[in-house]
Order: sequence, then C-alpha cells, then structure tokens
Amino acid sequence: MQIDKGKVALVVGAGASAGIGGAIARRAAAEGLHVFVAGRTQEKLDALVSEIEAAGGKATAIVADTTQADDVARMFDVAEKEAGLPDLVIYNAGNNRFSPLTEMSDSFFEDLWRLCAFGGFLVGREMARRVLPEGDGVRDTQATLIFTGATASMRARPPFTAFASAKAAERALAHGMAREFGKRGLHVAHAVIDGIVDGNQVRSRLPEYLDAKGEDGGLNPDAVADAYWTLHMQNQTTWTLEMDLRPAKEEF
Repeated sequence: MQIDKGKVALVVGAGASAGIGGAIARRAAAEGLHVFVAGRTQEKLDALVSEIEAAGGKATAIVADTTQADDVARMFDVAEKEAGLPDLVIYNAGNNRFSPLTEMSDSFFEDLWRLCAFGGFLVGREMARRVLPEGDGVRDTQATLIFTGATASMRARPPFTAFASAKAAERALAHGMAREFGKRGLHVAHAVIDGIVDGNQVRSRLPEYLDAKGEDGGLNPDAVADAYWTLHMQNQTTWTLEMDLRPAKEEF
C-alpha cells in the first residue's frame, strides 16, 4: 500500500494553541495539510486558525459538540466540501475532571463517558463510513485515526475513577476499531499520554504542580505532535496500535 500523507486533517478537541490539539494542528499544517480544527469555543479555535495562517498554513475552525451525531457529521461535511475528506483524524477531546465517588452526581459520570467514549465512537464511526470503500473494500492509500489517551486509560485511581472508566472505554474503542478496520487501510492508534502536559491548561490551573516537576518534567506538546505525525506516516508493515509517551523523569 502506498504511503500518502494526504491533504486534509481534522483535529477534534483542538483547544488552546499551547496544548496537544493545537500542536498537532500546527504540525499537520506545516506538512502542507489543510487542517480543520473542531471544538466548542469559537475564540480558541479562531486564535489557533490565525496562528496557523500567519505561519503560511491553511486552517478552518468548526464549532461543534463531538457528543452530538449531527455535529460530528457536519464536521466531516464542512471539511469535505471545502478541501476533501480528512485522511488524518485526531480525537483529542477530553476533560480530566475528578470527584470522590460518593459525592459524584449521575451527570458528572455520564458527561465524562459521553465526551471520551461516546464522542470517540461517533467520530470513529463517521470516519470509517466515509473513508473506507463500501462492503469489504480496501483503501489504496493510507488513512489514520489517532485517539489521545491518558494515564487513566490504563489504571484507575481515586478521585479520577469516573475519568478512568471513560478513558478505558475510549481505549477499548480504539483497539476494537484497529482490529476491524486496519486490514482495510485505516490505521487506528491510541496514544497514552502518561504524565502532565506542559500546556496552557495546566499552566493556568496547576502551575505549581508543573513547576514542581522541574525542567522537562511535563510532556512538550510539539514533541507529542511529532510522535503523532510519525504514527501517521508509518508504513503498513509496521503499524503501531498503542504507544505511551512520558517525560524521562516520570515515574511509571
């Protein structure tokens, strides 16, 4: 099978520029792809698009709720109409919220599951339906779907039990999709982000925790983006289903 990086990328859960989603969007744009960045906040998306365009890249913002099937279909519709079907899709949506189990509301637990697992299902299903040939046909070029996981994808510790159950379900989704669609030309991968990301979210909410990690104690978003791009460009004889990324000094 030919290795083809394609022309269109969709980053779901792009978020702030200084984060994994923003870094992946910038990297894909630098490689010449038209990048569609999707999320719930217009202001953040517009800032990221402006940054990419200022660097000479192509980007389009799509405000959408990834837990709604109609919104997910619309993301792909917008990309296809403007530039073509995305053959690189990143599912980066997630919200690491925590609560003691006995104080947790039903909606708290369900909302985390909907964002991580159900939203991932909707995006994965939509991509498979659109990029794979009908029936059991095989693509003649490579397409890639990468799910952003977390330490919690692998183990549950209170007070992150709800988040862990949602991320574990997302991981299972990625594994199932990889086994179902890999032989047809859709490379599905799951990246375990095992550590704290040195990005805008942590810098604004938990700067002391990140500082306590010391120099290079957090994952560099641009380095994460490099690893994701490597996954996308892998030859089909050496596809990776799962990789874990962590700082050298992180205990594991």
